[in-house]
Order: sequence, then C-alpha cells, then structure tokens
Amino acid sequence: MDDRTFRDAMGKFATGVTVITTVLGDEVHGMTANAFMSVSLNPKLITVSIDEKAHMLKKLVQSGKFAVSILSEDQIEMSMHFAGQKEKQDVEFDWISGVPVIKNALANIICDVYDTHKAGDHTLFIGEVMDLNISQGNPLTFYSGKYGRNLLNQGQAV
Repeated sequence: MDDRTFRDAMGKFATGVTVITTVLGDEVHGMTANAFMSVSLNPKLITVSIDEKAHMLKKLVQSGKFAVSILSEDQIEMSMHFAGQKEKQDVEFDWISGVPVIKNALANIICDVYDTHKAGDHTLFIGEVMDLNISQGNPLTFYSGKYGRNLLNQGQAV
C-alpha cells in the first residue's frame, strides 16, 4: 500500500488534539500532536510519538521533561499555531512544575522523560506523570484530516 492510503486509514481513528511543550533555557518549544495515549497507572505513564524530522525531538531529549496539553474545542487556533499552519503569534503560557503549558486546556500533564523507543520514522517518548491540572469543557477533535468539535453531538467533523 502507498503512504497516502495508510494515512487515510489512520485518519479514520478520531483523536483528541494536544500540544506538547518543553523549555530549554528561556525558550519555550511546542508542537501539535494527536499521537498521544495513556500507558500505565502504576507508575503513571503516558506516550507521545514524535517524527524523527521534528525539531521537537532533540528538544525533548535535551530537556528531559515535557507537558501534554489536551486542547478544548475553542483552541483550534492554538493547535494550528503549534502545527505551523498559522502565522507566528505570541502565546502566553501557564507554568506547572517549571514546565510551560497551554492556558485553558482541558488537561495539562507534566512529565519527566521515563524512556524512549525508536519506532520506524518516529520516537516514542514515554513520560512519567509528575503533576497535572484538569479543567471542564469539550475536546477539540481530529478526524480524516479535519478539526472537529464534539463529534458525538454533531455526527461529523466541521
């Protein structure tokens, strides 16, 4: 099968949208990602998958810590910014345990890098959850290459 067919098939799995952030010195780095999942309750572990060509890969290795901010349905612009789909804008971050997080996200999960595994053209970063923050709201979703809002209520992506 070709790459496009594989991507199209993977796009049939509706996901939430996250922004992965870290800090090196005084500089905050972030990227949009939907390849995120919980792994273990004891210890509390999550995983994010980062493309080998992404600038974020080296940043996570260097910093040894990161945050996953699960975006709300009102944060499409934030997702697009960190996906490089919008012109650069100033982003004001909240900080939890010394790590920048996206304000007003549904959840901010702060992690130390627990382990990494190279898998094909990506590296899986397993993070040990050190702190978190939870808010209320509806999730920003992604399905078949499109952003959506609350797919259950609308029946389709918008």
